[in-house]
Amino acid sequence: MSILESFRWLEMTALGKAINESLYAFAYIEATHLLALAVLGGAVLLVDLRLMGLVMTDQPVTQIYRVTKSWFRWSLAVILITGFLLFISLAGTKYYGHTYFWVKMYFLAAAILFTFIVRNRVAQSPAANSPIARLVGFVSIFLWAGVGFAGKAIGYIS
Repeated sequence: MSILESFRWLEMTALGKAINESLYAFAYIEATHLLALAVLGGAVLLVDLRLMGLVMTDQPVTQIYRVTKSWFRWSLAVILITGFLLFISLAGTKYYGHTYFWVKMYFLAAAILFTFIVRNRVAQSPAANSPIARLVGFVSIFLWAGVGFAGKAIGYIS
């Protein structure tokens, strides 16, 4: 089964059809998705701007990371669930052929991997106030902003 066939199959599932045919489901799911994105963005910015030495320099990075960690993880879980629900409603007809959908997916994969493999380790380490930490904060913001901008482009560029 090709990727396109898989996308079309997902769109034709009962859940995909129900979301697509509902008057309000897509809007409610998208509102939840965007609210979770705002929470995730806040958690990312607090830690990354602190890693870059731009905000809350009187607070240790480790403390900011500890406070925001659960907010980040819960909002990421909500984003992934609601994103999948939005995706299956138009998987084959809209998203498969949309360049910015794929750009968003690449940025999302890179941002998640970078966050859990690099950023979180740096935020919890003694190197949290180093030039490397500044670079890590910058790269993290770049990747998560790429997810957001590409996602926005999906809605505006057809």
